[in-house]
Amino acid sequence: MKQQSLGTYDNQWFDRGRPLWVEALWILASAFVSSSIPGSACRIWLLRKFKAKIADGVVVKPRVRVKFPWRLSVGANTWIGEGVWMDNLGEIKVGENTCISQGVYICTGSHDWSKESFDLLVNPVVIGDGVWIGAFAKLAPGLIVGDRSVVTMGAVVADNVSEGLVFGGNPAKSLKSRY
Repeated sequence: MKQQSLGTYDNQWFDRGRPLWVEALWILASAFVSSSIPGSACRIWLLRKFKAKIADGVVVKPRVRVKFPWRLSVGANTWIGEGVWMDNLGEIKVGENTCISQGVYICTGSHDWSKESFDLLVNPVVIGDGVWIGAFAKLAPGLIVGDRSVVTMGAVVADNVSEGLVFGGNPAKSLKSRY
C-alpha cells in the first residue's frame, strides 16, 4: 500500500446541501447558537430558520455547535446539552425524549485511510427514542443508537448500540441491560 497523498484528495462529489451564501449566513448565525447566552427559544428558532427539523419541547443549551442545520432532525422533548458538537456532514437524527449531555461529539464524516487519496466518507448517525448519551461521549459516523439505551460518560462508540443496553468505555462495549 502506498502512503497517503493528500494532494490527490478530491471531495468534489460532496454536496454541502445548500448554496455557499446560505452556508455563509449560517456561519454568522451559528455564532449566536454557540454562544453562552442563556435560553433555548432563540437557538431553536435560528436552527429552524436554517431548515433543522426541531420538534416541540426541545431544549438546546448554550455553546451547541451544528455544522449543517439542514441535516439535523430532533424529536420532541429532547435535551441537547451545553457544548454538544454535531459535526454533521451527513444526517443526524435524534429521537424523542432523548438526552444528549454536555460536551458530546457526534461525527458523521471521516476519511478512508486505506486509500492513497484519503477519500471522504460520510455516514449518518441515528439516535433513538428515550436514549441518554452521557457527558463527553463520542459517536462515530454511521452509528445507530437503539431506543432506550445509555451511552456512559466519556464512552467512545464505534459500533451500533443495541436497544435497551448500557454501553461504555473506550472502545465502548455492552455493559448490561438498562432495565
